[in-house]
Amino acid sequence: MALACALALAFVLLLPRAGAHGEGPGRDGGAAGQGRTAAHEHCTAPEQRTLAPSGADGPTISRIKARQGEKRKLIVGVDQNSYRWGYRNPNNAGAQLEGFDIDLVHRIAQDILGDPDAVQFKAIPTNQRVPAIQQGRVDMVVRTMTITCDRLGEVAFSAPYFRTGQQVLAPRSSPITGYASLAHKKVCTAAGSTANTQLTEDRTTGRLPASTDISLTVPNQLDCLVRLQLGEADAVVTDGALAASQAAQDPTVTLKGAPFTTEYYGVAMKKDADDLVRRVNQILVEYRANGWQASYDTWLSATLGKDATASRPPVPRYLRTG
Repeated sequence: MALACALALAFVLLLPRAGAHGEGPGRDGGAAGQGRTAAHEHCTAPEQRTLAPSGADGPTISRIKARQGEKRKLIVGVDQNSYRWGYRNPNNAGAQLEGFDIDLVHRIAQDILGDPDAVQFKAIPTNQRVPAIQQGRVDMVVRTMTITCDRLGEVAFSAPYFRTGQQVLAPRSSPITGYASLAHKKVCTAAGSTANTQLTEDRTTGRLPASTDISLTVPNQLDCLVRLQLGEADAVVTDGALAASQAAQDPTVTLKGAPFTTEYYGVAMKKDADDLVRRVNQILVEYRANGWQASYDTWLSATLGKDATASRPPVPRYLRTG
């Protein structure tokens, strides 16, 4: 137990911390509340609010291709401590990043730049994903990022590439049985995460007991696992896909109860990067048919099961533009 905690804490300390850009907890940094309200008023089925696929280049892709020499790379925000999604494997030469999200990044780079390794990875905390895109620090974020109506007011998304849902992670010895049993418990979530937003909304509506303490938020989701290991939290709420990987890292914790939401991961880009969004959607059409299952089998089947049906994204539906 102590070793698992120490290893997790070591990874956390290596990551950049948030706060330089003034984002509040649970909001992923980014734009003002007015934009989020407008997004909610006109948004349903956010996973369907993306542009139709196209293989054509445009101004965004042309700028990426115009980078010279060593700088001619796709700049992508990723995680480096989410086991089997985006993490540095110390057993590999150079501790290269690997995982399900990383496979997708290499596929996108292959299509746009003709080289799967033409990527500059930038490790980004959970609550810096939106600011990193808006400020132009990255071309895109591929980091288990859920497509939501709030976020559509701040960034553009591709079609979904993975389906998941919020679940509870707690010590095996805990009496917690799932989401409905969190009364009088201290729950940890990552700032800027959909879990944080969900708990806040559910406490307001009464779905979550008022006695549930949801005040503990951290910059990175892995920080919650550390807090759980240290006994500073009773439970963690996060995407079930991530929680399953964390349970694989630390056998003293386990998933409690079934998923209580349905969510979809997408590739996030700038709102005006229409050509890049369309290109990524074209890549995803091909990737779902050839590549997605192989990546799932390699990275996720051990934690989520060999049958990938529940994790496969739905058949894409796109915005009508004319």
